[in-house]
Amino acid sequence: MRGAFIVVEGIDGSGKSTMAGHIANELRRRGREVVRTREPGGTPLSEKIRELLLDPKNAEMVPFTELFLYMASRAQLVDQVIRPALAKGVDVVCDRYYYSTAAYQGAAGRVGIDTVIAVAEKIAKFRKPDLVVLLDLDPGLARSRDGIRNDRVESKGLDYQKKVRSGFLKLAKRDRKRVKVVDASRPAESVFGDVQKAVNRVL
Repeated sequence: MRGAFIVVEGIDGSGKSTMAGHIANELRRRGREVVRTREPGGTPLSEKIRELLLDPKNAEMVPFTELFLYMASRAQLVDQVIRPALAKGVDVVCDRYYYSTAAYQGAAGRVGIDTVIAVAEKIAKFRKPDLVVLLDLDPGLARSRDGIRNDRVESKGLDYQKKVRSGFLKLAKRDRKRVKVVDASRPAESVFGDVQKAVNRVL
């Protein structure tokens, strides 16, 4: 049985972690073996890089530094977790992937979406997901739901999150076959219903 690689994306507070958990649980209920992971993080070294990236004390970090730290964390995760799992026929559900880097550092951070995609796909040759679930939500609503965590990324404010959302939607238009946009403003049951339909198409 071929392993499916499913990524959940969206702005902070859109419900990514919750949805990734629902997807993983549903796949396990169907008798499939699943690895659930997250970005940045997922390996011991990647978790250390995560601490650097999210530490509010590192407020001076510039977008290109962010770009390469995210890519370094991702490289460890792909080689140590994602590729081996998929090779064994295990499904992988990942909370964020390089689409987040393209939206945050590429679009909002002005590194450029094309630059991020080129590094991820042409240089690092990261495995492309079978499905990207993009939970689309107005940043103001996301913030009212989630509150403001004291990390370096969320402290950049509402305007930054609006640029991130715009970046995600641009990515969805570029890759309509792979990226499924789901309205995350609705009740959780409705959101998960649409997500299940998208997941069924790649299994």
